[in-house]
Amino acid sequence: MSTVCNPNLPPVKSLQSEPDAACAVDQVGRVDAQLTLATLHQIPNQLPGRTLRIVLYSHDTMGLGHIRRNLLVARALSDSHLDVDILLITGAREVGGFSLPANVDCLVLPSLYKEKNGAYRARYLGLSLQHLISLRSKILFAAVADFAPDILIADNIAAGAMGELIPTLDYLRSQIGTRCVLGLRDILDAPETVATEWHTKGIADLLRRHYEEIWVYGDRAVYDPVTEYRFPADIADKVRFLGYLDQRKRLTQARERQHDGVSPPYILCTVGGGQDGAHLAETFVQARLPRGMRGVLLCGPHMEPAVRLKLHQFAKSSSRHEVLDFVPEPTQLVQSAAAVVCMGGYNSVCEVMSFDKRALIVPRVRPRQEQLIRAQHLSGLGILEMLSADNLNADALTDRLEHLLSRPEPSVHTRIDFKAIEKLPRALELLLRLPCKPMQYSPLLRGERPCA
Repeated sequence: MSTVCNPNLPPVKSLQSEPDAACAVDQVGRVDAQLTLATLHQIPNQLPGRTLRIVLYSHDTMGLGHIRRNLLVARALSDSHLDVDILLITGAREVGGFSLPANVDCLVLPSLYKEKNGAYRARYLGLSLQHLISLRSKILFAAVADFAPDILIADNIAAGAMGELIPTLDYLRSQIGTRCVLGLRDILDAPETVATEWHTKGIADLLRRHYEEIWVYGDRAVYDPVTEYRFPADIADKVRFLGYLDQRKRLTQARERQHDGVSPPYILCTVGGGQDGAHLAETFVQARLPRGMRGVLLCGPHMEPAVRLKLHQFAKSSSRHEVLDFVPEPTQLVQSAAAVVCMGGYNSVCEVMSFDKRALIVPRVRPRQEQLIRAQHLSGLGILEMLSADNLNADALTDRLEHLLSRPEPSVHTRIDFKAIEKLPRALELLLRLPCKPMQYSPLLRGERPCA
């Protein structure tokens, strides 16, 4: 009897002889019907007999979500059986505070800042936006062309910030033979917004030209971007659902505790990078905590200094509150918390789900609806609770904290796919073992190959 991986795909008969891989979906999330493990055994092994070079790019303009996601991807690939050298390219200089594996290094681009309306400007340098994007694009091109990667994985933004990645993609495609992957979080934005942006910016054509695959770090049972965003058929064929990124993996890279004054029981409040978290942070310290609980607030590196100072002054006058600034690895705090209050960013929500925490999400709604949609879908599944920012005040939060502690733990791992870290090395291997598409090749760089 044939095994059916997806009711919308034809039966995959050749998987009968692969009992440890009853469905190709279990391996990499979603594959074409003809791409079975048996078929792969017939493809010449194109894995090079040398160290694979991988570039992980993130534009990093608001918060630390993109670089945290790529750091976890880097750790998953570094700790696997694959022999890899990984170059992280990021717009977040805070990456210097994170622990990196021995075979991972980083290049920091001059930083961008995203306004509430979605517009960009320079975060630190006194350069015009046009000048800064030109500078970032040139740095990107020079570094990636010289590194000559086998794989480039771009996080969430196919063209890079304001198209800064396009010259590099053009070069890699025409001269190096690099295989490019777009890594997407579970939710991008409201469907109508994504449709408009993709049409205006020509994203579908860019994906057709430059990207072999699209890896979604999410579970289509929670949100299916292929359906919601109406991907064209040829773009949908590139999609692989890997599952969510299990943040418990980050515990192994946590340095010595930087928060020795914090001891359970406590409710933790996190506001991501802190750039737009002032309202939640101030409301949290004003709310009345449940009996026997302390409150721990993690500000984030991008919170305005005046807001941070105000919060610290409040904490000095309260015996039940602790305010922390930037903690590079907060997973120990999350693990020990009785409950968590946070915004609705991908990594914040993944943290509370990974550790099966009772959580109240207060999503932002500008400049994107992504956090709101995520909170709505997960609250609809009973995984977490949601409170809109419009209804956020000290009394409302006080009531919700009492209710939150009475909830049972959500048992996330029995309901949602959190196996992306396990699947990433296999997804990369499968990609490298596919026939390399014909392309031009320059003998000036790494003469050992046009194809990995």
